Amino acid sequence: MCGRFFIAQAPERFAEFYGYPERPNFPPRYNVAPTQPVPIVIAEGGARHFRLVRWGFWPSWLKDPKTFPLVINARVETILEKATFRGAVRHRRCVFLADGFYEWRREGTGRSAVRTPFAIRRADGAPMALAGLWESWLGADGSEIDTAAIVTTGANGTMAAVHDRMPAILAPEQVAPWLDTRAVDQAEAAALCRPCPDDWLRLDPVSDRVNAVRNDDAALIEPVGRPQPAIPPADRPAAEQPRSSDEDAQGSLF
Repeated sequence: MCGRFFIAQAPERFAEFYGYPERPNFPPRYNVAPTQPVPIVIAEGGARHFRLVRWGFWPSWLKDPKTFPLVINARVETILEKATFRGAVRHRRCVFLADGFYEWRREGTGRSAVRTPFAIRRADGAPMALAGLWESWLGADGSEIDTAAIVTTGANGTMAAVHDRMPAILAPEQVAPWLDTRAVDQAEAAALCRPCPDDWLRLDPVSDRVNAVRNDDAALIEPVGRPQPAIPPADRPAAEQPRSSDEDAQGSLF
C-alpha cells in the first residue's frame, strides 16, 4: 500500500496549497499507477518547486534498472536503515500531489475471496499531502531520470477497516519540516510519518472499474453501494489487478 492514487483538483489549487511558483497545467488523473509520471513538491534553494518524476524508486547507486524490482512504497519503519532509501530520507524528501488514494479490502480466502476497492480521501476535501522520497538516477549513457516512492506507515483506526497499511499523510504544518532537509534530520522527519488522526479520512467503496489502469475518469472516485459478491474467477475473464503495494517481499529485499 499504496498502489494507486488520484489527482482531482485543479493545478492552481495545488500551487496555492503548497506555495510553489511553477504553474503547470496538468489534467485531472483518476487512476495514477506505478511507473507513470507523477507530480511532486520538493524544496530546493530555500524555495518549493513542482517536479514530474517516475513513480518507482531507483537509488542513485543502481547500475541496471532492469534488475531492480518495482519499489513504489517505502516503509517508514525501515527507511533510516535500508540502503535503498538512506540517502533520500536524508537529502531528498518530497510530497506527492494527490487528493486521495485507492485500497482494496480483501474478504475471504483463495478463489472465493472478494476484493472491494475503496477511495480514501480527506474528509475536509483538502489536498492529501503524501510524504515521499525522491532520487535522481544517472545512466551510463548520461541520461537522468528522477524517481520517487510514497512513504507508508501502519493504518489508523479508520483505515484499518480496509488495510493494515496506509500512506504517511502530513498535516499542512508538517509539510515544511518534512521538506526541509537542511534543518530537519532524517530521524526527526521520519517521526512525522505516523498514522493520521482517524477523523481526517473518508472511505467510500467505488466501482471495480478502478482495477484496470486503462480506466481514468471522474466516475472512478464516485461512491457506489456495497458491491455484490464477485463472480468466481473461473467463470469470468481475469480482471486486471492493481499493483501490489508494500508487499512483504519488497520489505525483505530492502
